Amino acid sequence: MTLEVIYVTRHGFRSNWLVDHTSGSYSSTLRSPTGIAADPALTAHGVDQAKELGQRLVAVDPPIERVYSSLYYRCLQTVEPFVRSVSSFPSSLPEDVKKGTRHCQRQLHVRGETGLGEWYGSAPFEHPVPASLATLESHFPSLLDRDYQPAVVPTRMGESVDELHDRLAVTLDRIIAECDRDGIRAVLLCSHAAPIIALGRVLTGNMPENIEVEDFRAFTCGLSVFRRRKGASSRANRSLTATNTASMTVGASPTQTVANPSISSGVDNTRNILGSTPEIAKQTPQAGTHDLQGAESDLRQQGLNAPIVWRGGRGVEGGWDCELNSDCSHLSQGEERGWRFAGDESFKDVPNKSILDAGISLGVVVEGNKESGKSHGKSSTGGGSRL
Repeated sequence: MTLEVIYVTRHGFRSNWLVDHTSGSYSSTLRSPTGIAADPALTAHGVDQAKELGQRLVAVDPPIERVYSSLYYRCLQTVEPFVRSVSSFPSSLPEDVKKGTRHCQRQLHVRGETGLGEWYGSAPFEHPVPASLATLESHFPSLLDRDYQPAVVPTRMGESVDELHDRLAVTLDRIIAECDRDGIRAVLLCSHAAPIIALGRVLTGNMPENIEVEDFRAFTCGLSVFRRRKGASSRANRSLTATNTASMTVGASPTQTVANPSISSGVDNTRNILGSTPEIAKQTPQAGTHDLQGAESDLRQQGLNAPIVWRGGRGVEGGWDCELNSDCSHLSQGEERGWRFAGDESFKDVPNKSILDAGISLGVVVEGNKESGKSHGKSSTGGGSRL
């Protein structure tokens, strides 16, 4: 069995933060649970959204068998209600959700994937990174898969829009290959607005000439569904051993995406970005995301292949069709806090003043349709738009 369906969601409504682009200093009015200014928690409304999303995800068909998420606090907080509900099914679920669901009780753990992490525009300073696994474990006990190693590690100096898309291409190629190998039929990905838009383009292979086009939507806790095209090739029969799980660094060069040859060609990559073998890295308790994000890779030493080819309608791993585009019919308040690109943003080109909420200012906020929520009985996609 190979991967058939990819469910995609954006984190719920969150608190804001500030960044001074002249110094690279991040700050926030409300203290983050992790102590990182750019790692805010969900608001009370965002928590409610996450619970409503969890009820929707429990009932999807085919059922979700694996979860990958950005390691930022708001994303883990968003998928937690679903993961906890499935793991304790059926006692914790409302009767109307239990009825007709095809899910059975099973233990899910979230695979923390930095390749699904937040997008920061190019900058002359280092951007923040998620908290370490040890810190996150204290906030989300038993939620994370501590043995999982991220497929991609973005550069801390930020990315151009093209580099962001290539980062998602490499990340998805790895995730899909893992799911094919393990016989996973359906997977859930939780990320941020810009990566979700790039994700839709990479999966379908449809890259618009104008990046500002609102093609793939990214409302808070919206749900997108991508189904594999019939006849699409897979790598289910390709051997991916434990030694082939070394991490990658994307953005090590200003113009290149670094792909892991152990995934694409079966070559044993004996050194990961921690400077040790994958097995040793897994056994290192302090090998958290701070270590991962801060490391860089030398292209000449890696001997890496060309970036994943996905444009021109090709898509990664044979291509995928979009069946739902950030549907919010399960949310009481409908579509909220959407986002789209506004040019190839860079912190190097902004006016000489602090930017309010960098995660939103690098783009355009899209006001959603409040009548798309479940209280109005309407779907935000008119029954499921295809892109």
